[in-house]
Amino acid sequence: MFDKVLIANRGEIAVRIIRACRELGVRTVAVCSEADRAALHAQIADETICIGPAPTSESYLNMRAVISACEVTGAQAVHPGFGFLSENAAFARLLRRCSIKFIGPDPESIERMGDKASAKQAMREAGVPVIPGSEGVVPSAGEALRLAEEIGYPVLVKATAGGGGRGIRRVDTADEMEAAFTTAREEALRFFGNADVYIEKMIVNPRHVEVQVLADEMGNVVHFGERDCSLQRRNQKVLEEAPCPAPIMTPALRARMGAAAVAAAKAAGYKNAGTIEYLLDSEGNFYFMEMNTRIQVEHPITELVYGVDLVKQQIQIAAGMPLSIRQEDVRPVGHAIECRINAENPAEGFRPSPGEIRSLYMPGGPGIRIDSAVYAGSVIPPYYDSMIAKLIAYAPTRAEAIAKMRWALAEFIVDGVDTNIDFQLSIITDPEFAAASYDNGYLARKLS
Repeated sequence: MFDKVLIANRGEIAVRIIRACRELGVRTVAVCSEADRAALHAQIADETICIGPAPTSESYLNMRAVISACEVTGAQAVHPGFGFLSENAAFARLLRRCSIKFIGPDPESIERMGDKASAKQAMREAGVPVIPGSEGVVPSAGEALRLAEEIGYPVLVKATAGGGGRGIRRVDTADEMEAAFTTAREEALRFFGNADVYIEKMIVNPRHVEVQVLADEMGNVVHFGERDCSLQRRNQKVLEEAPCPAPIMTPALRARMGAAAVAAAKAAGYKNAGTIEYLLDSEGNFYFMEMNTRIQVEHPITELVYGVDLVKQQIQIAAGMPLSIRQEDVRPVGHAIECRINAENPAEGFRPSPGEIRSLYMPGGPGIRIDSAVYAGSVIPPYYDSMIAKLIAYAPTRAEAIAKMRWALAEFIVDGVDTNIDFQLSIITDPEFAAASYDNGYLARKLS
């Protein structure tokens, strides 16, 4: 086991990793920007180093500053959390050259699965179902048009290096293709520095269902069931639950999706924690979308339902320890729901609401978990993600989890910034949500 781990992140995930390290007897180093000097993660770590000004490019994305912090403190490993440098193959490779362990997959796996076109090809070769589409990068609007006619409309033009809903355009007719292709390429270049795009069939009214995997350095891979992440606004997740409550989700379907996820991880030569994301249609067909080569924001619901600490497992795997969990021992127990509580104003188009939290009351009680890094007097800075907390409810049944979440949201009080708590409450109390009859388009319909 490592003596000291540096956490190259901020906010609630940095706090979460620090707590996992404590339980493993590992000392921690936090890095922070000048805007985060008073942040909780910077206060509770064993050591803290300020690595630059507020802009992410000068602090949390500054690879050399992070590595310098490792050298100064003697940290033997880096946990990147999610976002920032977590899926940056160049960073993982640089750490390797400096003999610092990256708590995550090898850079080769990050590259292989980070490029969506090559990832789909790898999945085809592994026998994992993929959405019909181009077999690689589409070089021109003319070629995109030819493929769309072959696949059938509607189709999506998608950035190969995309994420967070960027670089994606829906095309319903041939007349729309040239403009959509050009716009997707321009946006991909602007946000990811890579203009390459590919084409895939659009699955109408699917659910977004993802499977959590863990893989050790001995080649063992185990999956931990699925999460339903269909409740999204502009391709950003709002609420997640596990297991997937869709009526079509059966133990047999769950086993098939899990087995495909394990095959996908093995095909990628994957190590550490990762997530295989699928689209699930109303007929029970599922299709590989992408692999997230990091811990997910919504990992707590899997931890509660499957009784595993995914962050501790990440650290142990990176330290060379084999998985102690066998697939036959993995069974879902109960139901968990996560609501992302953000500093934003839903009535004004979800405008971010940075500022000081003057007073704060967070709910508790049996079955309620809160992952957060805020406190009364702390500041939500304008430079970063606006998340205040992840509120998680766990109960023996979905109905009980919904009831717990409803009253937990009603008790949650944040004074000083606007929040989306009432918006989350409107989802939890919606009969359509209670009936689990939602899909990826639910929130778009609700907000229209």
